[in-house]
Amino acid sequence: MNKPIFLILFALSLSACDQIGQKLGLEDPARKEARMEPEAKAVGSACRQSGRAIEDCYSIYGWLPKAGIYAGWREMDEYMRENKLETIVPQLPPPEAPGSKKKKVAQAPAAETEAKADTEKKVEKH
Repeated sequence: MNKPIFLILFALSLSACDQIGQKLGLEDPARKEARMEPEAKAVGSACRQSGRAIEDCYSIYGWLPKAGIYAGWREMDEYMRENKLETIVPQLPPPEAPGSKKKKVAQAPAAETEAKADTEKKVEKH
């Protein structure tokens, strides 16, 4: 009597391992790479079309698999050579990698001293 119940509970607990792993944010590396592969190919082809070097793509999009980026870059290169297409210059700067912090651009000290000098001159005139 206990054996069937034990087997059912054991089978249910094994089937829940994937669900528990997903809840904890754990993911199989092979599955993750397979999921990221199409995005990496798209990024690689976009980098080639915009005229970026493959090394720049690797550094900008470091979280994507390099093999996928290279495959997309190479496919777009072949396509552009066959159809004699020119590169398109990107209008926006490349995105920052996830987890990197944006650096705040501070005003130059010379600009601050000029602003203070202007306000002091206005005060002296009045």
